[in-house]
Amino acid sequence: MKNLILTATLSLLTFSLSAQEWGTVEKNNVTLKEIAPVWEGCEAQSGAGLQKCFTQKLTQHVVKNFKYPADAYKSNTQGRVIVEFIINTEGLVEIKKVSGGAAALQEEARRNISLIPKMARPGMYAGKPKAIQYTVPFDFKTGK
Repeated sequence: MKNLILTATLSLLTFSLSAQEWGTVEKNNVTLKEIAPVWEGCEAQSGAGLQKCFTQKLTQHVVKNFKYPADAYKSNTQGRVIVEFIINTEGLVEIKKVSGGAAALQEEARRNISLIPKMARPGMYAGKPKAIQYTVPFDFKTGK
């Protein structure tokens, strides 16, 4: 009997801990949360830490892979490019839209985002894989 009570208590505790990850249940209201895709190296994170790790890895990726197109730099071509993309249910990037700026700047922004590696886990919603949409702005400034 003690084992049954202990097992039931542990099951409830496990359920309540995992429930915080995907959402909350309060009276008759269920609130579900989107869970960000997981970059390699962020697997140990959860909740807000997972989102923070995703943002940090995305920022590092964009900065590390950023290259101002040489011809655009020489001609002082500047502007803001917006890249809209999803991380699909397989954990892969799919670029949906690139807007703003000159064509050369758009191509560089597209190249940068397309280099994002496959995620360790895709985004989740209600315990199922879900494509999650992101928008990343690129500001191209020559400083001239």
